[in-house]
Amino acid sequence: MTAALKLDAADTTAPVRRSRAERQAIVLDTAERLFAGRSSRSVGMDELVRETGLGKMTVYRLFKSKDDLVGAYLARKAATVLAFVDAELVRLEGDPRAALLSVVDAVERDVTRTGFRGCPFNNVSSEYDDPQHPARSAAADYKFELYSRLERLSEQIAPGRGEDLAAQLHLIIDGMYLSGGLLGPDGPASHGRQLAERLIGIATGEA
Repeated sequence: MTAALKLDAADTTAPVRRSRAERQAIVLDTAERLFAGRSSRSVGMDELVRETGLGKMTVYRLFKSKDDLVGAYLARKAATVLAFVDAELVRLEGDPRAALLSVVDAVERDVTRTGFRGCPFNNVSSEYDDPQHPARSAAADYKFELYSRLERLSEQIAPGRGEDLAAQLHLIIDGMYLSGGLLGPDGPASHGRQLAERLIGIATGEA
């Protein structure tokens, strides 16, 4: 019995073995929490390492620099958002108008949630001047991918005019994020859905 108790005690103090993916998730989750509360530039790597509970060398083996970490943070967020959009497109397959409006509705829900502080892609990428910075690249890639989806849907409902409609809807989405972050959910951002419907109606000859 004594030996068993000693073995149990030893087990509780054994180091937790985590996969590389688990360690990356810990670092990126920590970065998201700290960046959302302040800004990416105001969070130093020493603070971030402390908050992760991982060793400094462990974090730097995963992300060789702060710039790489910021880029990875935005890339993961982009993947999450685009996966949601793609799931909506599958759910609403055959109804491109509803699919377009579902994206605008998702943005409205995002900008009206408690604690919303603006679009993370705009907020973080604006902190860096170099257009080749990983954060700028990740934000630009995300916006391009989102626009591509909007354009594909827009072309289905307004053949030959999809590019213009997609650009207009993309501007509405950006405007909702900017306005929601600065003026709150009851400001101009609350008119995004109405404006999107009007533009779709004009493009399809319904208005």
